[in-house]
Amino acid sequence: MTRYEVIIVGAGPAGLCAALYCGRSMLRTLVLEKGIPGGELLNTDRIEDFIGFESIAGFALAEKMTQHALKFGAELVTDAVETVVKRGDGWFEVRTEGGAAYEAPAVILTAGGTPIKLGVPGEQAYAGKGVSYCAVCDGHFFRGDVVAVVGGGDAACEEADFLTRYASKVYVVHRRDAFRASRIIQERVFANPKIAVVWDTVVERIDGDGAVVKHLALRNVKTGEASQLPVGGVFVFVGFKPNTGVVQGHFQHDAAGYFVTDTSMMSSIPGLFAAGDVRSQLTRQVTTAVGDGTTAAIAVAKYVAEHKEPAPVG
Repeated sequence: MTRYEVIIVGAGPAGLCAALYCGRSMLRTLVLEKGIPGGELLNTDRIEDFIGFESIAGFALAEKMTQHALKFGAELVTDAVETVVKRGDGWFEVRTEGGAAYEAPAVILTAGGTPIKLGVPGEQAYAGKGVSYCAVCDGHFFRGDVVAVVGGGDAACEEADFLTRYASKVYVVHRRDAFRASRIIQERVFANPKIAVVWDTVVERIDGDGAVVKHLALRNVKTGEASQLPVGGVFVFVGFKPNTGVVQGHFQHDAAGYFVTDTSMMSSIPGLFAAGDVRSQLTRQVTTAVGDGTTAAIAVAKYVAEHKEPAPVG
């Protein structure tokens, strides 16, 4: 079993920033990431609210963060984490789907979240055949098509605006009569002539011809009126579920399952820190993620110094 001083699970903005600070603190640092480093940055076309960059492509910012983090000595391994367990000796044991095992006195969980699905008939059957959860990834497949975006937060409105680059028309289907997105993002949606909003409405079914999506079955939540919306694709942005399932053992969390931490980002499990989108907080932005990562890393350096006794061999 390979030993480190800190293991970081996830290489989004929070994880990469934590890796940078852990490396600068001269900690032997391992970052485990199941895919390409960058997290949700890779699903965002343009970043315009990260201080110092008036506008930068999501993948470009992810690449810069990765290079910066690795510069200070953090090791990056591409492998999906299967379990994080705190042993009786106080150390953490992290096992991966690839069969590797690592140990460290501290872990920083920055695993982000997974898109929440609508849970309606047709969604699973047409996944990859018109149903998508990433406009940046799949938008180019819908050139000239009419598509729908389901949701009303920042992600839904940003991706609706992005999709107008490809689609001839974008419908935003929202169950309420007002968006939850920030005002500046809402203004872009309302000003875009290729976007139409369908208020007070939910998707009850996704229909197609067996090969591709053809239309959505809708219901107005106020009147109960049913209708059909002809579309060639539907992009779902109704929220995220925190990726906390790898942690074995009870930890304090909020009603939605997000980690509750103290001001140092430590969870109710001593030595287990949480940063970024897995943590309960007011907002989830790139700026707050890197702030969390910074705090967690500095706290980990202090924690490791206080718990630097080697793990028992046996």
